[in-house]
Amino acid sequence: MLAGNNFFYLMIGAYALLTLVISGYSLRKEKNTPEDYFLAGRRVGTFVLFFTLIATNFSAFFFLGFAGAGYRIGYSYYGTMAFGTAFVAVAFYLVGSRVWKAGQRHGYITPPELIGKTLNSRSLELLYLGVMVVFTLPYLALQPIGAGYIISNLTNGDIPYFVAASLVTGFIVLYVYLGGMRTVAWTDVLQGIMMFTLISAALFMVAGGLGGLEQANARVLELEPGLFTARGLHDYYTPGKWFSYSLLWFLSVPMFPHIFMRFFIPNSTAALHRTITLYPLVTAILFLFPITIGVLGHIDFPALEGKQVDQVLPMMLAAYTPYWFEALVMVGALAAFMSTMDSQLLALSSMLTRDVYQRGFRPTASHRAQVLTGRILVAVLALIGLALAWKPPATILEIATHAFTGLAVLFPTTIATLYWSSTRPGACMASILVGEALLLGYATDVIPTTWSFGFLPVVPILAVSTLILVIGSIRRPLRRKIRE
Repeated sequence: MLAGNNFFYLMIGAYALLTLVISGYSLRKEKNTPEDYFLAGRRVGTFVLFFTLIATNFSAFFFLGFAGAGYRIGYSYYGTMAFGTAFVAVAFYLVGSRVWKAGQRHGYITPPELIGKTLNSRSLELLYLGVMVVFTLPYLALQPIGAGYIISNLTNGDIPYFVAASLVTGFIVLYVYLGGMRTVAWTDVLQGIMMFTLISAALFMVAGGLGGLEQANARVLELEPGLFTARGLHDYYTPGKWFSYSLLWFLSVPMFPHIFMRFFIPNSTAALHRTITLYPLVTAILFLFPITIGVLGHIDFPALEGKQVDQVLPMMLAAYTPYWFEALVMVGALAAFMSTMDSQLLALSSMLTRDVYQRGFRPTASHRAQVLTGRILVAVLALIGLALAWKPPATILEIATHAFTGLAVLFPTTIATLYWSSTRPGACMASILVGEALLLGYATDVIPTTWSFGFLPVVPILAVSTLILVIGSIRRPLRRKIRE
């Protein structure tokens, strides 16, 4: 095991060194302006844009959460995710195209800045910012949680969970501090290639160790036939829940600030549209791999519960692949965590710098001061995410679902701002506040789950939020200049 650990440390060291080389290159290219540090100068082409959009969206949830959901629910989870992903691409087009044009025309850097200035409402801007920060932080915390699980497992506990989470977080802060969005985008290319290659190989190695994919699935079918049904194990998916999850991805994924800000960085609309077209094709294939490994986990680990389920992927690798291969795949998983966390840190720091520090406290702050503030906030936000990872409160799927729902509440306001000239900021604020209040009610059981009418809470919450926005804007229309 000692020799195996040494191999893992060698792989981690090589990956870290390559990442730092990319950071050094980006630092030399940097012009020390907010637009350059936070958005890579808006000059990202199709190749890098594709990988940075994919890699930043594939996180601990993709590796550990997907495998855990496959174990817990079955192949029906893949159907939901694949279908939902296709619709996410439609949402990317609806939001992304208008956001890119607005960013080019008005120089917007952050999502709250675009919303607040378009509707001429500082209060709405701050509310939009607050929701993004509050619901991104738990999702950010998933990344050190996943890294801690993996490194602790691979080293057989020699590196404890929280020490591992802290080391990964510190390294991310270092390279984001150095190079900003340019470093993040180019390291996403490296991280994306590693993720795609290694998770694909992992499935074939595990299936090979079980006598082939067909034989392995036949064994699982005998053990848990519910894993192969449309509703999933223990009838997890009712039609209402299936619809809810598909809608949840569509509404929430573009609202994550690290995804939203990707719409500002392309060098052309053509680059953005090509990336959006490729996105569902690639993800529909890759999603199948970790989910399948999770399903096959029932063969060797039939009684996992709670947080243990989120570790089924590394457990299966340990059981059916050589240590060196397990180490390689887990380095790929670490790359997935890092590619999401670095983007989240940069997005949150850019919003707090531009929308709070610069606009609220120092309107005359120089470009250099804004970049320095952004760098400091990267470290502060990383510490907050690490604190949340100290004692994970729930499974990865549960954490992600709450975070996604909280951000989905912003979708009606975003679409209305981009497309509807009569939208009123007061109606948007009411829509958001009521939506988040309803989410809190469902999460704390103040509102009975029966009041979701067979759906996830996101469906009635979004129905009410949208209705409030529409009625509030129709009753007293406000003329304003449409900003596309």
